[in-house]
Amino acid sequence: MRKELPTMEPKTSETSPQDNPVPRWSVSSSSGLRYGTLVNSVSSLAPIAAEKPAISTTRAYISIAVLCYVNLLNYMERYTIAGVLSNIQTFFEISDSTAGLLQTVFICSFLLLAPLFGYLGDRYNRKYIMISGLSVWLLTAAGSSFVTKSYFWLLVLLRALVGVGEASYSTIAPTIIADLFTGGQRSIMICVFYIFIPVGSGLGYITGAGSASLTGDWHWALRITPIMGAVGLILMIFLCPNPPRGAAETNRNEVTEPSSYLEDVKYLLKNKSYVWSSLGVTALAFLTGALAFWLPTFLSRAHVIQGLRPACNGEACNSTDSYVFGAVTVATGILGGVLGTTLSKRFRDKVPYADPLICAVGMLGSVPFLFIIIFVASSSIPATYVFIFLGELLLSLNWAVLADILLYVVVPTRRATAEALQITVGHLLGDAGSPYLLGVISDAIRVSNPQTPYWNFHSLKFSLLLCPFVGILGGVFFLTTTLYISEDRKAVNQLVEEDSPPQQGSTPEPSLELSDKRTE
Repeated sequence: MRKELPTMEPKTSETSPQDNPVPRWSVSSSSGLRYGTLVNSVSSLAPIAAEKPAISTTRAYISIAVLCYVNLLNYMERYTIAGVLSNIQTFFEISDSTAGLLQTVFICSFLLLAPLFGYLGDRYNRKYIMISGLSVWLLTAAGSSFVTKSYFWLLVLLRALVGVGEASYSTIAPTIIADLFTGGQRSIMICVFYIFIPVGSGLGYITGAGSASLTGDWHWALRITPIMGAVGLILMIFLCPNPPRGAAETNRNEVTEPSSYLEDVKYLLKNKSYVWSSLGVTALAFLTGALAFWLPTFLSRAHVIQGLRPACNGEACNSTDSYVFGAVTVATGILGGVLGTTLSKRFRDKVPYADPLICAVGMLGSVPFLFIIIFVASSSIPATYVFIFLGELLLSLNWAVLADILLYVVVPTRRATAEALQITVGHLLGDAGSPYLLGVISDAIRVSNPQTPYWNFHSLKFSLLLCPFVGILGGVFFLTTTLYISEDRKAVNQLVEEDSPPQQGSTPEPSLELSDKRTE
């Protein structure tokens, strides 16, 4: 035993910079875990079991509950507009393309400012940034509910400002979760956090349509989430901590040293798995963004041409489709997320390229159902909902798996940059423009006969045909990812294993050694 003691000293010849220099991307370097985002939740970087969390367990669970509640409201608010879109179009007398602009300006402001808030979140108090952003969100969301008929431009502007507020929360909240939990427990908490995306989206349709139906005024649909959000803001102020960055990986020591952004981008562009999977994410965002925004309206128009209900000529439109579509979105989001994660865990060790293959199967498998949805809606609404359920279930397989793909094909010090670029490109070329693009196509087709319910339905029907082809393209992107993912994952795992500090329980030597490496 005495002969082994020298190996535990903080300084040995093995740790000399001359003998074993630490690269800039090394996990054990000072910038190794500087980015606090979802991408730091990888279970392969599980810290030593003996390490204690920087925040007490009870407070951490309370914090995750608050963050999940606000995330729920975040996505409820995002899709409330879609739940009452027919009412808004009738009230402001706007076309499909103009209506699609409401979602486009929101997503554009969100994606443009998300990198900025990510930068600020790595350097300043994250709790204060989230509180400020949430306050802006509450004020602008509530203000949009008071816009009168002659000020549609103001509604568009306020929707853009809502995106600003939500960008601050969506980019920072996962970083706090990453610093509250460790190892497998952290992965579970991140999974729980992201399950509230489909749940919140579905409830957005339901609460929006329900509020409009109960009050007879669609404006109230935009007031529910701000009221609930005020509660979330109070809870965040008093119950949500700002843990040290990287505390889970560095035994409570905060890691904040920046690295070269240009080098990170160059590395990512050379990472084939990252590039092809990001293209797949973009196609998925385009597809789901367009369907989420337009399908309730499409189904409502299908009821009209079948003679099941009158056309929406007044401010109070039938909201049944928003209720049903919201419920389907909640159910398929939860089931798809759990199923995708289960398949990934079962086959990942046996089939190295299982994750992108699951995503490809989800995308390509949904394509036949999308075609059926588009062409069956004019004859059978119940059958259409069955195929919507199946199509959304297959698409939902991807969300839980995609996060893991980014985690293990990118080295730790560049994962936050990878996350930010994927979000920006995915939204910019995906769901930022897809609702507006489909609206433009619908308006262009309807010019031939714009006054009839028949062309109101069929113009939107033909514009939706773009979605299955984008699904095919996304499936091809994920299949291409399977060609490179095994090699890229092995390269990252090798770097992590070689550059991880020695695991010596709760003794302080590893942190001392890291300090010596940074100062020598």
